[in-house]
Amino acid sequence: MTTTPATEHGSTGIPPAVDAACARERRRLHTKLKLATQIGQGIDGYIIGGIGMAMAALTADLNLSTLMQGLVGASPLIGIFVGGPLFGRLADRFGRRPVFLVDMLIFLIGSITQFFVVDGLQLFLVRLLMGVAIGGEYAIGAPLLSEYAPRKGRGRLLASLEISWYVGYALATVVGALFADVEGGWRWSLASSAVIAVVCVALRGGVPESARWLLSRGRREEAEALIQKYGIEVDVVAELDERAAGRQAGFRALFSRRHLRSTIFAGVFWAALVLPYFAIGTFWTQVFEALNMGDNAVAALLVYSFTAVAGVTAGCLVVDRIGRRKLLIPPFWITAGCLALVAVWPSSTPVIVGGFLFFIFLNAASSALTAVYPLEVFPTALRTTGVGFATAMSRVGAAIGTFLLPMGLDRFGAEFVLLIGAGVLALGGLVSQFLAPETTDMDLARAARAARDGAA
Repeated sequence: MTTTPATEHGSTGIPPAVDAACARERRRLHTKLKLATQIGQGIDGYIIGGIGMAMAALTADLNLSTLMQGLVGASPLIGIFVGGPLFGRLADRFGRRPVFLVDMLIFLIGSITQFFVVDGLQLFLVRLLMGVAIGGEYAIGAPLLSEYAPRKGRGRLLASLEISWYVGYALATVVGALFADVEGGWRWSLASSAVIAVVCVALRGGVPESARWLLSRGRREEAEALIQKYGIEVDVVAELDERAAGRQAGFRALFSRRHLRSTIFAGVFWAALVLPYFAIGTFWTQVFEALNMGDNAVAALLVYSFTAVAGVTAGCLVVDRIGRRKLLIPPFWITAGCLALVAVWPSSTPVIVGGFLFFIFLNAASSALTAVYPLEVFPTALRTTGVGFATAMSRVGAAIGTFLLPMGLDRFGAEFVLLIGAGVLALGGLVSQFLAPETTDMDLARAARAARDGAA
């Protein structure tokens, strides 16, 4: 039997000279894979964040109705609903590597096409396709990185992807602000994501297949060659035990007795985290005006975005120190209270400012776990399918919230909308209290087993 370069306890069993060669190869691969994945996550945030700054101008240029505003704002989120499960299933069936490249090519095509749209329907369709690619990115990017990551520090590495998302979101607001006074500037700001996509496509060439996926398909010799070359930490015994226990793949397996707990948890906690953030962020100008906060909505959106960057950075720094559950459950209850407080005292500027800042910061800190938890609660054979499905479920809620928020503001006011957001966050806290496992520093195969068995 081929000697694996890493076991559950981290010993290598490889001569020092080979160890040094492995270390060099591993560093090169990790750097390339981390950059390719981080930029992919950043472009996701860039595409979703850019529409918030462009919405007012493109609404005027394209004569969008309130209904079409909601559809354009929600279109990437609707696309993610399709792209997450589709690309996730493809990556579990055909491998991580091809899907990793194809979805970024879709980003590139969609980014350029946005510049040439002439009506709201065309923009909706283009951004819908880009949403499909975003779903693919969630389903494959972080899972592939996790399957090459060491168990120690894996949470911080994966959580850093969410920093990239929020940086991309914030960068899009800055670019949008720069083009705000330019005629047709919203076209340039939306299409500028093509530049990022070109860089990412170049980085993804030559990325190898996942050794864990190869093991899950019974291709042990190929997997061990990669493990040997790159010094990958893989609990081969645990991966093979999972396969021997009866490899389950496909959407039906997500709802089997074996995996239902993980499926419910991953979908609900993710949806509850992102629904208020996307809905409020996409229509921040309208929310700001509905709360009678004056005419500084652009400056407030920039504060909103950069506070989120600070929050997710904090989450990244503590995710491996305090554990997954402590980073997830308390912030759910606190952020629910923040939005409820703003809804109850909408005339108090200190309450509005403080409530939103606490909400944004803590919500973003917990959101670091959306790049961590879903990857850890599913086994390798079902990982990208499970992550893709959880992504889709998260975006169902976000899409509904984004679609309904402008109409909710018109009919019921900001207070009602904020109370709904608080209720969603409270639901996330309740579900996480009972279903969230503690998976810090576990090998992926063992983390999935802990999630399945209900270990807290």
